[in-house]
Amino acid sequence: MSFQSEPPLKVMTPDLKAWFDSEVGRELLEAESALISRILPTLFGYHLVQIGVDSRICLYDESPVRNKFVVVPALALGLAENCVVADSSELPFEQHSVDVVILHHALDFAQSPHQVLREAARILRPGGHLLVVGFNPSSLWGLYRRFKGKQPKAPWNGHFISHRRLADWFQLLELTELKRRSEYFLAPFENEKWRKRCCVFERWGHRAFKERGAFTLMLARKDVAGMTPIKEVRARGRLINLPVAEPSVRGQISEGRSDLYRRCL
Repeated sequence: MSFQSEPPLKVMTPDLKAWFDSEVGRELLEAESALISRILPTLFGYHLVQIGVDSRICLYDESPVRNKFVVVPALALGLAENCVVADSSELPFEQHSVDVVILHHALDFAQSPHQVLREAARILRPGGHLLVVGFNPSSLWGLYRRFKGKQPKAPWNGHFISHRRLADWFQLLELTELKRRSEYFLAPFENEKWRKRCCVFERWGHRAFKERGAFTLMLARKDVAGMTPIKEVRARGRLINLPVAEPSVRGQISEGRSDLYRRCL
């Protein structure tokens, strides 16, 4: 799969914002937000970073983390104070400085998804948690995209990365997958009437096709142990008091005899 041919995210941002403003986009976003809201209250820490495709989307309202930041690809009017304009493949955060990272379709529309994931793992502290939300290729949406072919229109120009590939990347970055959920089983019809006619898929999906929703959420934990430098401690050997040799009386007598012998001579 080639990712480098994709245009930069800041070029696709207007189309993505327009799609999330559509009816089907809002429905999908509501399903994603509801699922994330059930998981975030269990993740604690001091700093949270959300990396996504639309600066207007806020997914961290239910998080108990105090300091929250949103990484956006480009400047825009009305940005909140906690927004940081940066490239998701080169995050302006220190290593091991963030407790929770949310990737909201950031991998789907990145030129280098693996690099974005690597950066997210870099800024995560040991024991921190990563939430990845992306389109599911093993769903009706993935089937529709495969049947129609990759189109330049959002969201069908996304990567739709499979769970198997993400699991391989997690293993390389020493991330342990804790949970995987999939939601929104309706067909990707823009017409609301057609979507309602296919509501049977929503009921069947929750019962028999739990991993075939339009999007997949993966929760992972960074299990790398924190490296604490240990000062070199030299073992101080126990000193043994050796006895000091003293001149013996025999030696003194022999010396006295030698002197007497010289005088006699």
